[in-house]
Amino acid sequence: MAHARISANLPPDIDPTKAPLAFGRRALPKLNEELCSPELLTQQRALMALCDLVHDPENVYQAVEVGFVDNLKTLLLHHDSTVRQKTTQVLCIMAMHNVGRQALIQNGVISALTELLDDPVDTCRKNTHQILEMTAKLPEVLTSTGVGGSEGASKGTIHYTAYSTDYGLMSL
Repeated sequence: MAHARISANLPPDIDPTKAPLAFGRRALPKLNEELCSPELLTQQRALMALCDLVHDPENVYQAVEVGFVDNLKTLLLHHDSTVRQKTTQVLCIMAMHNVGRQALIQNGVISALTELLDDPVDTCRKNTHQILEMTAKLPEVLTSTGVGGSEGASKGTIHYTAYSTDYGLMSL
């Protein structure tokens, strides 16, 4: 007669480094709550899962709407190097999308990123430089009201916002 044998090992298709995700519209708000958790492992798992989700522009838009950018901004100065690495990785992926770049500039993440230019972890520095480079190439479409710093610009005019070497805003 056969006996059932229960293994102490996890199933091979389950990754213990990623947080379990909720379905649908609840996934990102749940991850946002987990980012605010006092437990380090919960924060790390949420960041790992978020890295996978923000490749989709729809998820980047929802993450901005939920308020991820402010939470990620505070995690940039976290004492744990893994949290800082994954936070800069998430922000780097978000900066690849136009909605993400605009959210980073509007929420003041650029000034917080400058603190990481001297980070002891090279991955954090590399991601920080990539984020700054991508936001420096942000095209901003102006309306006829002169939004973006150029009075009287015609509708559809492309205005490029760039960063000087000291990472202060300058208009081209």
